[in-house]
Amino acid sequence: MAAFLNIVIVGLLLGGIYGLVSMGLNLIFGVVRIVNFAQGELVMLGMYGAYLSWFLLGLDPYVSALVVVPCLFVLGVIIQRFVLQPLQNEPFMQIFATFGLLILFQNAVLAITRGTGYSVHSELSRIVISVGDINVNLSRLIVLATVIVVAIGANWFLHSTMYGKAVRAVTQDRRSARLMGINVELAFMLTFGVGAALAGLAGVLLAPIYTLSPQIGGNFILAAFAVVVLGGLGSVWGAFFGGFIIGLIEAFAGYYLSPELKHAIWFLVFIAVLIVRPGGLFGIAGAEEVGLREQD
Repeated sequence: MAAFLNIVIVGLLLGGIYGLVSMGLNLIFGVVRIVNFAQGELVMLGMYGAYLSWFLLGLDPYVSALVVVPCLFVLGVIIQRFVLQPLQNEPFMQIFATFGLLILFQNAVLAITRGTGYSVHSELSRIVISVGDINVNLSRLIVLATVIVVAIGANWFLHSTMYGKAVRAVTQDRRSARLMGINVELAFMLTFGVGAALAGLAGVLLAPIYTLSPQIGGNFILAAFAVVVLGGLGSVWGAFFGGFIIGLIEAFAGYYLSPELKHAIWFLVFIAVLIVRPGGLFGIAGAEEVGLREQD
């Protein structure tokens, strides 16, 4: 029984990590209708931002979020305004542009660090909470708590604020939103900025857990795509619950089958959901098609 509970805990903690990384990706797709292949690299930049804040300023990685998250927001706004907006009538070129950003960010960090792995230390990451035979590192609990707060906050923002309602209007019909006086381009920039900021937040929270490397973003983006498709394109709660589903699948597959097969198992689930329900478990039917045709 203790082993089973440990697997569930590990799965939920993994799910929190995947869900947090996926929320920014899902938000960007839901509003801007762009599959951002560079989202993992934005997480990586957030991790290195936490490292620099710790190494140069002496800030605890979790405190560095006050610096890193706004910087990633500004970077996201710049990317949308100067890289993606000029290509807004060429959706496939936008996708290629995000892939180009992936290569750019990855190789820029590789050139600066020479591939050296770095670690970020936090006093909180050394704390282990034990309940019976179950041991949980506090840093992972912080990630889990954060993803819950972000999901609730994002849902409240989108449904209870004027800007959130404007964003939902842009998501549903861009032309009608323009006719109602909504600045669609501004909504795109702010949404991409928020998506990048969420990636930066994920990077800050993951920095004390993982060894930093220029390629580490790839470890998260594959899982994030699986979470987005499983949970539903453009759905905040889809990313939330999808992350936990993928995390639990990975934990149980790694324990009962083989650690080498755990990624293959959730990719099989990913493919099955893609075939049976392309809109995802919580997504709106047809969202995957709207993302390609609604670009005006």
